[in-house]
Amino acid sequence: MRIVTFGEVMLRLASEDFLRMRQSIPGRLDATFGGGELNVAISVAFQGGSSAYLTALPDNVITDSLLQDMRKLGVDDSLVQRSPVGRFGIYFVETGANQRGGTVTYDREFSSISMVESDFFHWHKAFDGATWFHITGITPAISKQAAASALESVKQAKERGITVSCDLNYRGKLWKWEEGTSQIDLARRTMKEMMPYIDVVIANEEDADRSLGISASETDIEAGELNIAGYEEVAREVVKQFPNVKKVAITLRESYSATHNNWGAMLFDVASDHAYFAPEDSSGKYSPYEIKNIIDRVGAGDSFAGGLVVALNTPELSDPQTAIRYATAASCLKHSIKGDFNYATRQEIEALMGGAASGRVQR
Repeated sequence: MRIVTFGEVMLRLASEDFLRMRQSIPGRLDATFGGGELNVAISVAFQGGSSAYLTALPDNVITDSLLQDMRKLGVDDSLVQRSPVGRFGIYFVETGANQRGGTVTYDREFSSISMVESDFFHWHKAFDGATWFHITGITPAISKQAAASALESVKQAKERGITVSCDLNYRGKLWKWEEGTSQIDLARRTMKEMMPYIDVVIANEEDADRSLGISASETDIEAGELNIAGYEEVAREVVKQFPNVKKVAITLRESYSATHNNWGAMLFDVASDHAYFAPEDSSGKYSPYEIKNIIDRVGAGDSFAGGLVVALNTPELSDPQTAIRYATAASCLKHSIKGDFNYATRQEIEALMGGAASGRVQR
């Protein structure tokens, strides 16, 4: 496999432990990198695959540091393009606890990728040898130029016969680049224009509604109450409206508090006309992971997408039931890892799939 991802990476500044930003500034913040599409590329590389990341960044020492980090983690950095305009975006993370939810504050206006035009990118080089392309709904939410680049990227990939996956990833704090248009209306119009070029759709409980206007019945996201069976209806409606889509994966999070969630997922496969759920109990019934002490949930959806891409590109993991079990286990483990990146290995993921969930020390 050679997986190419495209999007924006940012400097991630996080308060220590569970401190609030007002407790941390002035003071120390933990500086790492993060961004949905890079998170997927790192998951692929860390789990034994080949991945490359395409983006536009300023020519400065922050970009140099990012490239160093990418090389360390095994992601091909040759597609990162230095831009003469724009800046390195930043986002601030406050980790939630108990009944206080976490927060993300963006500082990404005038970032390089938001300012360059679509013809800035070397599409031919980017897709040379690629077998799979991954993008998210975050990139087109950044700016009009980024939306044009996102649309061009999926068109270019499909022209070359490359499988395209898209994590809808609706971000309510973005989608502000067209004055006079509501965020949801702008998101739906833009994402529906991209959908004819997508083979695999990935979403969470609310993304399909916010991005495509397709929702599950009898579900209250804020209350953490999900009608699990309703998401098969959502997947079938996505495929009905966009018959080019071959698979729809939806993560299923039930939030009891910021640090206590149930976690599972569904994969609807068009070829078998069947919805597969994971994890399952011994009788084969859907039984979500109960995660009671979440360390960091930011990036969990990306780790799911990364795990799914790995599974669907690995013959022994690629049947729908195994693929969704693998992706769900990968993302479950991410909840225990601080930062955007999922450092879980394939061996650890497969151990959890096999039932090794006690967290015992490995000696």
